Amino acid sequence: MPRLLVIEDDVAFCKLVEKFLTKNNYEVATAFSAAEAKSKLADNNFDLILTDIRLPDADGMTLLSEFKSEFPTIPIIMMTGYSNINTAVKAIKNGAVDYISKPFNPDEVLIVIANALQHNQVQRELKEIPTNKKEEISSTNKLEFVIGISPASLKLAEYIKLVSPTDISVLIIGESGTGKEVIAQKIHKNSNRNKKPFIAVDCGTIPKDLAASEFFGHIKGSFTGALNDKVGYFEAANGGTIFLDEIGNLSYENQVQLLRALQERKIKPVGSTKEISVDIRIITATNEDLREAVKNGDFREDLYHRINEFSITSPSLRERKEDLLIFADFFLEKANHQLNREIIGFSDEVIQIFQNYAWPGNLREMQNVIKRATLLTSGDFIERGVLPSELFLVNSDKDEVVFSLSQNEKEAIILALEQTQNNKSEAAKLLKINRKTLYNKLKFYNLEY
Repeated sequence: MPRLLVIEDDVAFCKLVEKFLTKNNYEVATAFSAAEAKSKLADNNFDLILTDIRLPDADGMTLLSEFKSEFPTIPIIMMTGYSNINTAVKAIKNGAVDYISKPFNPDEVLIVIANALQHNQVQRELKEIPTNKKEEISSTNKLEFVIGISPASLKLAEYIKLVSPTDISVLIIGESGTGKEVIAQKIHKNSNRNKKPFIAVDCGTIPKDLAASEFFGHIKGSFTGALNDKVGYFEAANGGTIFLDEIGNLSYENQVQLLRALQERKIKPVGSTKEISVDIRIITATNEDLREAVKNGDFREDLYHRINEFSITSPSLRERKEDLLIFADFFLEKANHQLNREIIGFSDEVIQIFQNYAWPGNLREMQNVIKRATLLTSGDFIERGVLPSELFLVNSDKDEVVFSLSQNEKEAIILALEQTQNNKSEAAKLLKINRKTLYNKLKFYNLEY
């Protein structure tokens, strides 16, 4: 259970915060002054500090600097009743991981704390990696499993913890962009095979005629173009885990070959008469209903049962509303690292837009949106103007992009006109309406373009 230190001179408010956080599974200690806080920090270990920016015996900024100097590994969140963005920016630039404005929004408090603890965990794990190994890890693969606070995320984390130490075959089911490969990586990392290779294979990109060679390898001269011996994915993953993404895309013939390899735990490279024993764990993923594919005769039933000893659902972003800001902050930190930027966060308006959007592309779409916005942002916070136009539109039941009959409709029109440099014909095309409708909307919203 994470241990939190709350520093607040308003005793009644401090006790209220303590009670709220305790109910949400945090162990909480309180201090009503800077002196008391320093004493408790000297005698106890804490995972996070939540401190008011104004205390009777210390200035919040000075205290922040002292804490960062003496306890550099503890994340600090600043609380302020003075909703001054400049103060918040200064606090973050001085080392605070985030800030919360009074009066509190309970959901926001939990999200900010969870995100700060997650960030700190990532930093600790990175420090444990040897320097030479850090260079081998690409920025797109560094510890990307974010622990959310939504019921769907908690259930996912529970299943991963349960199945990881076993050798059970796992089928991960979920929409495109929900992070199925990241889940597979997390299972491998928490398994007894974590010192051995994790090999990821996108079955949708393998030509039918080359699948056997890709999976099992081949020997030189076994077919036209086989100029050298080739080690297949199964042999490369020996002792570790092989992850087959979008397994439903495999042809029926390739399914037969895969089933035989999984049953016998032996492979035979193309053109070879020698069998090679392999010890692998298999994790597969799909964004389609394999049971329906089995019913239609497109997927072998025996293979389905072989790969589906345990199934995990990778929830969509729509099912993880409580985690939305946690993921947004994570992708912002990642974009800052990749683009060498120092964007602090999102404006309140952008947060509202994020919360209203359906995110049909799930986490992959969010990552792309935030990376683009980070590149375009020149200030400290991401504002509405750098977001793509699709965030101001919604999906109809027919899966066509149409106007949202809400406050966002006006914003979508303005953005479309800005992006087309006031070309109304092009703006109408972008918004998927006719020119006459656009003029009627301009008149309705009293927009002069």
